[in-house]
Amino acid sequence: MIESMLKRFHILTDADRQQALREVMQEIALAGLYRAGFFEKAALYGGTCLRIFHGLPRYSEDLDFSLLNSTPDFRWQPYLEAIQTEFKAQGVEVSIREKIKSSMTTIESAFLKNETSVTVLEFSGVRVKIKLEVDTQPPLGFTTDESLLIEPFSFYVKCFSLPDLYAGKLHAVLYRQWTHRVKGRDWYDLEWYIRNRVALNLAHFNTRAIQSAHLSIPVDAQGLSDSLGARIEATDFEQAKQDVARFLRDPSALDIWSRPYFQQLIERMLIN
Repeated sequence: MIESMLKRFHILTDADRQQALREVMQEIALAGLYRAGFFEKAALYGGTCLRIFHGLPRYSEDLDFSLLNSTPDFRWQPYLEAIQTEFKAQGVEVSIREKIKSSMTTIESAFLKNETSVTVLEFSGVRVKIKLEVDTQPPLGFTTDESLLIEPFSFYVKCFSLPDLYAGKLHAVLYRQWTHRVKGRDWYDLEWYIRNRVALNLAHFNTRAIQSAHLSIPVDAQGLSDSLGARIEATDFEQAKQDVARFLRDPSALDIWSRPYFQQLIERMLIN
């Protein structure tokens, strides 16, 4: 089944196969979560959601989820056996370890906070690792769609709608703390949203930014544009390109990246 799933990818190099194998493993993990009823309580968001369901032309490493309602006592444990069972059916042994996020300062992602539960899947005999993260006390006010996967069998994954995915990504672009290198994947995804004329849900962006204490009051479209302009001026786009290039088949798409380019891009944003 795994080899069959890999046939839909254009694999030329070992790196291509590694990235494709990770995506196949992500889909099998989603299948296990579906069987366990996880999507009755949670929705997928982030880069992997964009990649699998909307054709984002870059690979993504992690599976990011948000609970539909605040549940501080959420635990991964009831769902992990279903994930292991799903992989075992494909002949793959998976080991699972849970990580504890103890401090905001140790969390790289703008989406993550102390109330985030993190689990890491590692596969026997395969150089692939997948991190599963779920926000147990999420900012609300988002909408979801049911998105279809047909491998390893046909099932639906509950996902954030595109305007709300966009709001989450913009929150990361503006407020993610760069520890070692600018996360170019955030800027790549922002470029994708603008190019595909996705309308931003500004209300959900404000909800996120106020909950994370980056804003005290909501901003309007002009305030958001001003904040993005300042972030662009503070960004080293050469570092950003280095970060995202390894996730792309054709890194030449990044040649145009510069501060003036992104300043002009944000003039084309659609905002609800």
